[in-house]
Amino acid sequence: MASWAALSPSIVEYFEGEDSYRCGYCKNESGSRSNGMWAHSMTVQDYQDLIDRGWRRSGKYVYKPVMNQTCCPQYTIRCRPLQFQPSKSHKKVLKKMLKFLAKGEISKGNCEDEPMEPTMEDTVAGDFALINKLDIQCDLKTLSDDLKESFEGEEKKKGKSPKKEEPKELIQSQHIEEKLGSGEPSHPLKVHTAPKPGKGADLSKPPCRKAKEIRKERKRLKLMQQKPAGELEGFQAQGEPPSLFPPKANKSNQPKSLEDLIFESLPENASHKLEVRLVPVSFEDPEFKSSFSQSFSLYVKYQMAIHQDPPDECGKTEFTRFLCSSPLEGQYRPSDLLCPETYVWVPIEQCLSSLENSKYCRFNQDPEAVDEGRSKEPDRLQVFHKKAIMPYGVYKKQQKDPSEEAAVLQYAGLVGQACSERMLLLRN
Repeated sequence: MASWAALSPSIVEYFEGEDSYRCGYCKNESGSRSNGMWAHSMTVQDYQDLIDRGWRRSGKYVYKPVMNQTCCPQYTIRCRPLQFQPSKSHKKVLKKMLKFLAKGEISKGNCEDEPMEPTMEDTVAGDFALINKLDIQCDLKTLSDDLKESFEGEEKKKGKSPKKEEPKELIQSQHIEEKLGSGEPSHPLKVHTAPKPGKGADLSKPPCRKAKEIRKERKRLKLMQQKPAGELEGFQAQGEPPSLFPPKANKSNQPKSLEDLIFESLPENASHKLEVRLVPVSFEDPEFKSSFSQSFSLYVKYQMAIHQDPPDECGKTEFTRFLCSSPLEGQYRPSDLLCPETYVWVPIEQCLSSLENSKYCRFNQDPEAVDEGRSKEPDRLQVFHKKAIMPYGVYKKQQKDPSEEAAVLQYAGLVGQACSERMLLLRN
């Protein structure tokens, strides 16, 4: 038997049976049920392994809800920060922040899209018609139909039958469409006849496009000018349209990582700078004191201005509680829920449908799966008795009370084999 002082292990005192108490969620006076123990000391590894088996704590009291009996089951959720995938709203917030840092601009209103620009700078007129060939053909068809309707309407008003001769503007539009279809070099389009109000696009002006699309087209034109003619002919020989972009690598098809979004370079003349510093979490540290005071001051201003909280409800106690509050379930991805029977992590998306039907669920869909970390050899459980550490197999030979075994076996089943061999179960 070894001395416990040299090992600094976890020492716990298990409370036999199940506790019933008032639920903090539904306010049922005796609906909340759990098993618990007092942690005289606890290592980080042991606490992590207990969390992975559904345990949680309040101070030094460590407890595990009886999930299939308690009124409000408390499922353990896990967010993996190293695989964090920012959502669309997260990316928008980061984009706005970078815009503020770079230019000092603050977004106004709820418009999330980029501004629409009616013009295109640095665009060659002939290439513009080639790139937008399909769009222009569609617009010309619409214009052709409108001109026909307008011409026939005028003839009917005058009491004349429509002539077979088509108007000059219509012939011009058809001529342009035929040239585009034949692949001949395009020229600036100048159709001066405006369509009827509300019908078709005005071809005397370039179509409105998002700034993002405009930037893409500029890049296409630049690549088109740089790429040798032989390469374009090679693509056409294979029956494919000319590709103005080089083949994309697989990485470009992947969503941007959080690092890519955060570490986007700022211009040298950026309006603002962002500095992130890591400081020790200790009120004795001067840097932490300064950082905490600044954050607290900002918190008070925000709560009073946005939430209209009175000053007496914006104290340091409320601020500390705000810092320690956990994120909303499912707000960050990837997030997993712990299966309460097999203790494996299951993606939260696979669990939501089951939770809609029942408050208690087994998330592991394999009916044959069991708890792989369950207690299999209870005699190897470590006991701390009379300042000595011994296996439970040795300890139980010295005891005359057989009823104690039920409590020890219950403890072993709840903490699992690994923790039962590392943690010391205090017995008097």
